[in-house]
Amino acid sequence: MFRTAVMMAASLALTGAVVAHAYYLKHQFYPTVVYLTKSSPSMAVLYIQAFVLVFLLGKVMGKVFFGQLRAAEMEHLLERSWYAVTETCLAFTVFRDDFSPRFVALFTLLLFLKCFHWLAEDRVDFMERSPNISWLFHCRIVSLMFLLGILDFLFVSHAY
Repeated sequence: MFRTAVMMAASLALTGAVVAHAYYLKHQFYPTVVYLTKSSPSMAVLYIQAFVLVFLLGKVMGKVFFGQLRAAEMEHLLERSWYAVTETCLAFTVFRDDFSPRFVALFTLLLFLKCFHWLAEDRVDFMERSPNISWLFHCRIVSLMFLLGILDFLFVSHAY
């Protein structure tokens, strides 16, 4: 937990420093934004900040929909994530001509949703083997499945 807080604080401080430096150089909003989007190091810092925010959102959503993750669920998630990230990096080489912030954001969202699909699958598998399941457990899983179904539909409709 402490390591996560340190990484969040470092990322926030670095992002603040980059934005402040850009504003110090340009003195106006629009030139500052143009400078930030055209500078590769600035974009790298903004990507890191976006990744930290996605990570935090994932932690919050995990607590809301799953509560405490079991060790087996965490192990499966890490194992599957490793292969998914490898496949994504290979896909990035295929689509390198289309590489843009929007493309990176959509791929990140896709990986984010895949992780929650995997966790839901593991939790439902646990539910099938567990004799005593609370109504809160059912509400969490049903609401997660409903949300994932809507997001999957939106992704598919966006693709076509």
